Amino acid sequence: MITRHKLQEVGSLLADFPAVVLLGPRQVGKTTLALELARTRPSLYLDLEAEEDRARLASPAHYFAAHHDKLIILDEVQRVPRLFEALRGAIDTNIRAGHKAGQFLLLGSASLELLKQTGESLAGRVAYCELYPITPLEFQNSADQLWLRGGFPDSLLAADDSRSLLWRRNFIRTYLERDIPQLGPRIPAETLRRFWTMLAHLQGSALNASSIAASLGVDGKTVMSYLDLMVDLLLVRRLPPLHRNIGKRLVKAPKVYVRDSGILHALLGIADTDALLGHPVLGMSWEGFVIESICSALELSLDAVSYYRTASGNEIDLVIERPGKKLWAVEIKRSYSPAYSKGLRIASADINADRNFIIYPGTESYPVADSAEVICLRDFLVRLTAR
Repeated sequence: MITRHKLQEVGSLLADFPAVVLLGPRQVGKTTLALELARTRPSLYLDLEAEEDRARLASPAHYFAAHHDKLIILDEVQRVPRLFEALRGAIDTNIRAGHKAGQFLLLGSASLELLKQTGESLAGRVAYCELYPITPLEFQNSADQLWLRGGFPDSLLAADDSRSLLWRRNFIRTYLERDIPQLGPRIPAETLRRFWTMLAHLQGSALNASSIAASLGVDGKTVMSYLDLMVDLLLVRRLPPLHRNIGKRLVKAPKVYVRDSGILHALLGIADTDALLGHPVLGMSWEGFVIESICSALELSLDAVSYYRTASGNEIDLVIERPGKKLWAVEIKRSYSPAYSKGLRIASADINADRNFIIYPGTESYPVADSAEVICLRDFLVRLTAR
């Protein structure tokens, strides 16, 4: 399920840059989007997990030169880091020949390594785009179905909840037993499963690495390396605290979320909506779903996201720094009759927020104070993307 908007976005970037990096976790639809784009122009697609396609690049400079007039799509490009120097040479040769844009589309599911490689080798020659799982603005059917199953297309569009859950369990198993070992880290699959499941139980909590380390029987540095890996694979979001000198004692640890709500629910054994509504993770699952939906709307924009919490407990679930240094304070409530809480009012005053929003699961939006509004998620996303 690829939206026309995303196709247009990647196509527009290819019109302006020699190379475009399309980031996203496995099974999110990167290859589908790339092949759809390939139908619109002369293109070649290489899957760098396939031995025969890697063999074609035994001499990458010659291969790229032989196909300089085509868009070359390289899937899972972070698996062959030696290519990046050859990519830079090919791009520069093409630019000198007058072919400046739309040369390479690079697909990757390990963001930190890929960003590092392209940042070092292709600086000034590359643009980035992240492909997220399906969002509330793209899915016009039941919002609860999207929340329960998550946004991976094969999970969301499964025939029923049981088939969706089976897909997500296999997704988790494949990552643990095949994908992560292929990237190099030698971490026992069962240890990483326990870690991932612990993060699910701690959804939206400030990170306490020492507590997790004690439960896993490892040290704090090892926990941080596990977390770095899951963030790199675009499976976990690390939400930083707001850094401002406002004379308050602040919580300084990041909050951690399993990014896709469907994967969160599979890790916790939540099979259907009834089980979700009765589960202790309900509120934090909804909070993570909303935050991920907002981040997908912002994409790789200049808007910065963080959270704010004082030692005394006053908190803002999400702070969005908008263009012009304006701050939006976002409170996320699962209640259908949310209140503009005292804690939010105090925290909002602490950071001098310009606007206050309380996102809830209802369908109407209405003001509750001069600068505060109760708003449904879809309306907020529309407001956020109206530049």
